[in-house]
Amino acid sequence: MKEFQSESTSDMKSAPGLVPEPITKTDFYFYRDLPELLKPLEELSWNYFWSWNPEGVELFRELDPALWEKCEQNPRLLLEQAGELRLWQKCGDAAYVQRLQQFAQKLNAYVAQTPQELGKMTAESPVAYFCAEYGVHNSLPTYSGGLGILSGDHLKSASDMNVPLVAVGLLYRYGYFRQRISHDGWQEEKYQDVFHSQLALTPVLDEKGERLAVMIHIRGHEVFAQAWLARIGRISLYLLDTNVQQNAEVDQLITGHLYGGSSETRIVQEKVLGIGGVRLLRKLGVSPSVFHLNEGHSAFLTLELAREFLDANPDAEFTDAVANVREQCVFTTHTPVAAGNDTFTTQDLRDCFDANFIASLKISESDFFAFGRVDPDNQGEPFGMTPLAIRMSRSANGVSEKHGEVSRELWLRMLPDGTQPSEVPITHITNGVHAPTWVAPVFQRLYEQRLGENWPELLRDQLTWDISIDSLTNEEIWNAHRKLKKLLIAFIRDRTQTKETGSRETINEHKDTRKLFSPDVLTVGFARRVAAYKRWNLLLTDVDRLLKMVDDKDRPVQFVFAGKAHPQDRGAKKILQDLMTINHDSNWQDRAVFIEDYDQEVARYLVQGVDVWMNVPRRPHEASGTSGMKAAMNGGLNFSILDGWWI
Repeated sequence: MKEFQSESTSDMKSAPGLVPEPITKTDFYFYRDLPELLKPLEELSWNYFWSWNPEGVELFRELDPALWEKCEQNPRLLLEQAGELRLWQKCGDAAYVQRLQQFAQKLNAYVAQTPQELGKMTAESPVAYFCAEYGVHNSLPTYSGGLGILSGDHLKSASDMNVPLVAVGLLYRYGYFRQRISHDGWQEEKYQDVFHSQLALTPVLDEKGERLAVMIHIRGHEVFAQAWLARIGRISLYLLDTNVQQNAEVDQLITGHLYGGSSETRIVQEKVLGIGGVRLLRKLGVSPSVFHLNEGHSAFLTLELAREFLDANPDAEFTDAVANVREQCVFTTHTPVAAGNDTFTTQDLRDCFDANFIASLKISESDFFAFGRVDPDNQGEPFGMTPLAIRMSRSANGVSEKHGEVSRELWLRMLPDGTQPSEVPITHITNGVHAPTWVAPVFQRLYEQRLGENWPELLRDQLTWDISIDSLTNEEIWNAHRKLKKLLIAFIRDRTQTKETGSRETINEHKDTRKLFSPDVLTVGFARRVAAYKRWNLLLTDVDRLLKMVDDKDRPVQFVFAGKAHPQDRGAKKILQDLMTINHDSNWQDRAVFIEDYDQEVARYLVQGVDVWMNVPRRPHEASGTSGMKAAMNGGLNFSILDGWWI
């Protein structure tokens, strides 16, 4: 993908000497005349089902392993760029063609099944799942961290369980920043334009075959948003995008960057997600049985539902609308500190919401602002998306038992004086992970041998699982782990090797990596956002002791790190730089590495290959934290404090 520079998008050129290309995108189609026997690859590339099935991944990787890595595991790019000779070579590989046909049949049979009926949840009335980011796969860069990874795993799990669900999000043209570490260990940011890539997204069309679009009133005028469809197995993920020609350039960039821009940008993004998302589902003819707000970013959807109700019931009042909306909505909060929740000034809201929309709710502007405050009577308090979501949902939950407890304390002030924390209507549902995505193929084969191909379904049957896992020998587990550890070391050596290094030694780059890391040394993994409560600097509080562990002659330790600091957080960047430039005449530079640009692909290597997964957040600030679950599923040990799911 091409990098996005600071100049205006209208100045971008498609190639030297050509006219500027349009800044809008209508589709991601390209024509490639594949050999007849390889044509199923085209169909497979449009559904992310391949990404959590090892045989699907292998079909694309085997087509051209070097190109697969160069394309960052993007099958659409791979098919566009694969050489003709290589295609015809694989066409002549009878075993490959047979596996391709079998996997294509597997996908067709999978998606053909009718969704379950779970009470009111049916194919006609599914769950409508709203989230600001989705980490389905690294080739679809619409995520930044844990929330996105969780929502992506939710969709894949819902698909495997055949739960009737549709999902709504945003397509960010420049996504979240890509991380590059300079020669002196300082983090630098770059943005890449997904419109210059090939994404497995298809345009959403109306019954006339025309591009389906919704309108949202923003900053005094109508803004158009078009929709894209990503197929996640049996699940449809709709992504809204304001990069359409009808919009002014400032409005085209509403969906420019994930978690970028000012408070005003966040408000208008969340209007597109919440209000635009509801309007999209209406145009698609989807009548959700329940709206699931995964974090507060989509809470404006509750106001759109209230507006719809009042429009259909002219004699009703706002209190009636609230009661109606509450029956339709459930809310999951992910943030254990007040400062981590989206809040906006009344002036910012006034600039982004027109008076007519507020009037359509049959409330005054002051009542509108009060509905998003913890204390409705405190006019100096900003408008919060979490208080809005709590008030407009029939149920709310944290993402671990401890987080549920913390959330009840955090939002206790929303209830009358004298209310006890235990009476706050916020429960908990512990986060989880999608096992087929994160369990390494070598362990999947072991599970298949003991439980059968349907082992992911048996995860829900503890007795069967326990009996089957007990039949695995220590030797089998250890041999599988050793393979994954050696694979991790090969990945580390490949990713940290570079032709040019700076004058200062850093653990993110080496000219010669052949002796870097050893499979016989205890390997500790530490990968997460560089945020204060994650306590990256805890390791650096006693550098001498740290280096003593690394240099121990009999039982040395080696560390692999990965993670991003927020672009404006210079303190976090300094922590990274200090970590990368430790030397002190020790073995640190040979027994510690930092893998830049942490994403799902990096995470898979780490959680599958380390001996110990380390997590040291400041209790109780880790709402759930699921990375350790992924390590455990691959035979790794966990080292943490009792916070989040660990308790």
